[in-house]
Amino acid sequence: MKNFVQELKWRGMIQDIMPGTEEKLMEGSTAAYVGIDPTADSLHIGHMVSIMILKHFQNCGHKPIALVGGATGMIGDPSMKSQERNLLDEETLNHNVACIKAQLSKFLDFESEAENKAELVNNYDWMKNFTFLDFAREIGKHITVNYMMAKDSVKKRLSGEARDGMSFTEFTYQLLQGYDFLYLYEHMGCTLQMGGADQWGNITTGSELIRRILGKEAFALTCPLITKADGGKFGKTEKGNIWLDPERTSPYQFYQFWLNVSDSDAEKYIKIFTMLTKDEIDAAIAQHAEAPERRELQKLLAKEVTTMVHGAAEYENAVAASQMLFGNATKDALMNLDEKTFLAVFDGVPTFEVPAEKFPLGIIDLLAGESQVFPSKGECRKMIQANGVSINKEKIADINAQIGSESFINGKYILAQKGKKNYFIIKIA
Repeated sequence: MKNFVQELKWRGMIQDIMPGTEEKLMEGSTAAYVGIDPTADSLHIGHMVSIMILKHFQNCGHKPIALVGGATGMIGDPSMKSQERNLLDEETLNHNVACIKAQLSKFLDFESEAENKAELVNNYDWMKNFTFLDFAREIGKHITVNYMMAKDSVKKRLSGEARDGMSFTEFTYQLLQGYDFLYLYEHMGCTLQMGGADQWGNITTGSELIRRILGKEAFALTCPLITKADGGKFGKTEKGNIWLDPERTSPYQFYQFWLNVSDSDAEKYIKIFTMLTKDEIDAAIAQHAEAPERRELQKLLAKEVTTMVHGAAEYENAVAASQMLFGNATKDALMNLDEKTFLAVFDGVPTFEVPAEKFPLGIIDLLAGESQVFPSKGECRKMIQANGVSINKEKIADINAQIGSESFINGKYILAQKGKKNYFIIKIA
């Protein structure tokens, strides 16, 4: 057996671990689970730490279980939150669960015949017919209110840090999550629950429930909550979360997120979010230290994570798209960009609208008449003659050049460039 705990330790992926966990895992293959919140139809990179832990778990010969909280998602976890979550209906949850499984399949092997193939479970399946009276009698009597109130997640909500206090619904959350662990222990031989550092209280409630009801030993392991070196929240940008769904966050934007992390964050993230070995990572960090301005570590990180999430082809497209602003991109590469990536690359670029019926148009009329790329036709003419004007990444040498529909990117855009760095979009209205 490959030592799972030691693998996580050198990667900086362990916050708390119950005594005996490492020894238990070295005895032979076992099962462990991570709970995933199904409140959206896509995971975001904040989920990826837990997913990578499951991936390493499977890679070390153990069986990973991804539990999608169809039941607990209807309630909401109070941990680290100041407000109660909006509750979701069953139809929405079912849709979200299906989308999440498709994303998890990029990380975990669900389909092979291997004994340790991954499993996806939904706790709604075993909670939907469990009546309140049965739950109170069979489960609730085993955990005292004193025990539940001692948890940090509960204390913070009751101490006045949260404006609205804590509902009974949320108070029961740790008991429901504890029952999940008990159920998986009994039905799937699951001896370990893993999750983020904020889940320690909920996880240990489960192991305590197993001890009190079954008289058996179960284990717990949590990973640190990931932060950025500047104190900002990991995975958040001005536009919100970085999602794994390419419709929510384009592969280009996803790639750019990793490419633009700081040096210190790149050293941390490459251990957590890739499957590269210790030797490979140590070599990459040493190489980066010799010429940090080349950002080779960030490039390697962005390549590994983008390829894992979106595939090699989308990674190549993202690299090509990045060259649009910062490299010697060709017209062909530009014309091959899909609309979403094109708009993402040139986000914030000044945009002008020109009616389609105006085309074909002379280059000067286009740039200094129908649009305001240039303030005057005279300035536009001079810039063309100085070889300083490009349309769709091709230099314009003729002041009488005609621009027609063959120059439309995705049938509706033209990219004008003045000098090396000044870009303008002309949208065909």
